[in-house]
Amino acid sequence: MNLKNIVIVLVNPDESRNVGAVCRAMANNGITTLRIVGKKEKFDEERVRILAIHAAYIWENTQFFDSITEATKDCVLCAGTTRRRGKKRGKLVLPEEFSALAAKTTGDGEAKVAAVFGNERTGLTEEEIDECTLGVKIPSDDVFPSLNLSHAVQIIAYQCFRESQSISKGWTPVSLARLEKTVTNIADDLQKIGFFKLNGRPDMEKFWRDVLSRANLSESEAAYIEKTFDKAAGLASKSSNS
Repeated sequence: MNLKNIVIVLVNPDESRNVGAVCRAMANNGITTLRIVGKKEKFDEERVRILAIHAAYIWENTQFFDSITEATKDCVLCAGTTRRRGKKRGKLVLPEEFSALAAKTTGDGEAKVAAVFGNERTGLTEEEIDECTLGVKIPSDDVFPSLNLSHAVQIIAYQCFRESQSISKGWTPVSLARLEKTVTNIADDLQKIGFFKLNGRPDMEKFWRDVLSRANLSESEAAYIEKTFDKAAGLASKSSNS
C-alpha cells in the first residue's frame, strides 16, 4: 500500500492545537495528505505549529474544502469514523478491517482512500456520514468512549502504516466522482422501468454507491455494469410496448 494515497479529512475541527497534533500523528505513520472541510482563516497558525512540531509541513500543504464530497471526489473509498451506530450508518468496520480494505484498494497504483474525522464535540453528523461510503468504529470503553481527535487519527494512521505492503491488483479502481456516473445510470434505468417511486431514488442511489465503492470497480467493470442496466431497461421497455 502506498501511504501517499491515504487521505486524512478533518470536518470543521474546532481547536487549532488538535490540527497540529493530527499532523504529528500522521507524520509518525508516513501519511502526509491532510484535507480540512472548513476555512483556513479559522485556525491559529502558531497554535497549529506548536503541536505539529516537525510535522508542520503537513499543515503547510493542507487543502481546504466546503464539503466532504468535494474533499473526497478523487478518492475511491471514503470512510467516516464514528462511535455511534445510527440507522443511516450501516455496517461499521474495525480500524484493522479498514486498513486491510485500504491496502487492497490502493495497491501499487494511484487510487486514493479517505479516512474522515468529525468535529471534536459532535463527531460526524448523520448528513456527513451520508457523504461517506463506509463507517469505521474505533472500540473504546462505554464509560468514557469519546476519543481525542488526534488519538483517533493516530489509531487509523497506525493501522494503515502496519498494512503498508505491496498489494498489486493490476488495475486502478474508479474514483467516487466516476462511480457517481454509474450510480446515476443505474438509478435512471431502474426509474425507467418503474422499479421504485421517485421519492425512493435517494435511498436506492445510496445503496448502490455504498456497495459499489466497496467493490473497487475498474473502469471496464463500471462501464459493463452501466451497459447491463441499460440493456435490461431497454428489454423491459420493449416488453411493455409489445
